Amino acid sequence: MDDRGGSFVAVRRISQGIERGNTCHSTSGSAAWLGRGLSCVCAQRRESDARPSFDLTPAQEECLQRLQSRIDVAYDSSTLEHQEALRALWHTAFPEEELCGLISEQWKEMGWQGKDPSTDFRGGGFISLENLLFFARNFPKSFQDLLRKREGDRSMWEYPFAVAGVNITFMLIQMLDLEAVKPRTFVGATFLKFLSENEHAFDLLYCITFKLMDHQWLAMRASYMDFNAVMKSTRRQLESELLLEEITRLEELPSYKLLTR
Repeated sequence: MDDRGGSFVAVRRISQGIERGNTCHSTSGSAAWLGRGLSCVCAQRRESDARPSFDLTPAQEECLQRLQSRIDVAYDSSTLEHQEALRALWHTAFPEEELCGLISEQWKEMGWQGKDPSTDFRGGGFISLENLLFFARNFPKSFQDLLRKREGDRSMWEYPFAVAGVNITFMLIQMLDLEAVKPRTFVGATFLKFLSENEHAFDLLYCITFKLMDHQWLAMRASYMDFNAVMKSTRRQLESELLLEEITRLEELPSYKLLTR
């Protein structure tokens, strides 16, 4: 439990087999908490802090607006497209196991906090589900390795996979300052160059970040109470890699090499 009274939800490792603008998306002040569980690492700043501003090309502006439109979409359990995406995530994660329903105790196997995953999407919106699905489809080996905690000397109390994924989406939105009209950080401006050349840049960066987070988790020999520290370390490493002068595409980031298909 943290000093603000938020409780953590951890997953005990028993075997190897297994609206934009709301308070959740505030980019100032202290860290927000998603559900009952993991904390998201948010930028700490004062309103008086001066921040640079970067002009965008028309192509970059269009790409940013499309991404912001995705970020604006809240998960809606009554929308067929969202229901089908959630079913697709299950079938991609557990192709050998039939899903009983969109509300089911089975979802806890993936690291959701309860039997209804929709309650965990409040902090990240529909894009956090899209990110997980992109990861599962494009890097299936890395996705399964993280889901089933296959690699490394794991803690007895592990981070819940799916909820951690929502936190990563939320952290990236803040780190890249994606709700601003135009970037106000060098990291954000750098990312928009990648986005204008690759429409899936945010989803790809999500995959890199998730794998990097788990790498940091193992390196720090972390347990569930260390999740916030691991996320801070992950963010620092990611920011430093994005600002490397020799990087011209996300696939050149050092941490991209951690991913396997």
